Amino acid sequence: MVSTPNGPDRIGPGTPGHDDAASGELTRRRVIAVLLSLLLVAVVAVSSLVFNRPPAQVAVPAATLTAAPTPTQSGTPSTPAPAPTPPPEPIAELRAVAMNILLIGSDSRGNAREQAAITQSTGAYQDQRSDSLMLVHVPADRRSVHVVSIMRDLYVNIPGYGTSKINDSLLVGGIPLVAKTVEDLMGIPIDHTLMLDFNGFRALTDDLGGIDVDVALPFQSTHDTEHVFTPGINHLDGQAALEFVRERYAFGDGDYQRVRNQQTFLRAILTRLTRDGALRDVTAVRALVNFAGNYLTVDQGFDPVGVAVLAYAMRGINPNSYVSLTLPTAGPGIAAGGASVIFPDYDGIAQVAAAMREGRLPEYISAR
Repeated sequence: MVSTPNGPDRIGPGTPGHDDAASGELTRRRVIAVLLSLLLVAVVAVSSLVFNRPPAQVAVPAATLTAAPTPTQSGTPSTPAPAPTPPPEPIAELRAVAMNILLIGSDSRGNAREQAAITQSTGAYQDQRSDSLMLVHVPADRRSVHVVSIMRDLYVNIPGYGTSKINDSLLVGGIPLVAKTVEDLMGIPIDHTLMLDFNGFRALTDDLGGIDVDVALPFQSTHDTEHVFTPGINHLDGQAALEFVRERYAFGDGDYQRVRNQQTFLRAILTRLTRDGALRDVTAVRALVNFAGNYLTVDQGFDPVGVAVLAYAMRGINPNSYVSLTLPTAGPGIAAGGASVIFPDYDGIAQVAAAMREGRLPEYISAR
């Protein structure tokens, strides 16, 4: 596991694949759609990131390709026709291996990336916890997505710290400790980590123009604007989307419904990006690396080229194959010290982990 948080480098004009025309509205929205798709698919081990990039084509100055201007009847030289825009450089194929990613939703109101880096380098606690935790598995054929949600109050052992709510692992040890805690809990290796904070979540959703979400259980948020969510399709901007995935106090079963809403939101993202064909747009996928560093915290081994290669590899995904479940629990209770927690169901967790390792999670879910 590689776990040093670091945002991707940025690519600007003059680098291969950069296209100023990609700033158009359609391409911009496709780029944002690709960014949001990383919430579902952005993970692959460095050792499995085996690809061969074709050598970058050397741009030939237009002057060397254009014949000398011919005089017109007025004696002034004619204006040469502009050189045609070259096609985007192909994106290499990723080796067919299964992938695991730990998606961390930080509750930081500041800069989650900077806070995580401080905790990792100095050991100093920062004011952020994992508001959501999802282990995302993408099979080797990359045509489906399997998501296992982990309750934020799950009472587990945090290596080197003791027994506590799993969301405390980000507070006390940063991203590496979150990943280690989940690995120990499930016995499944995590290839990469990806973290998004409140500000990034709002910005990405707004830049996409909002997301249509099918609300199964209507409610009024207890956060910020106290947004009212009505039954059926709701078009959510960034702030409303954030309140949708954060809410738990409005529900009788609290965090259980909140996790279901988070899974619903991920399904809506997957539907949107496949509908728009974003993952098949080479220009949009390459332009992704110009935006990702602003919003996402990824581990150091996951560079911009790897992000683009992985996103493009997901272009054949079937949104109807998306499956999700919540990691089994033994229900709520009171821990030592009086904290309200959720106790893990270790037998159930072992069954889920085995199904994920063996690539039969959809069958496991159907049989429950």
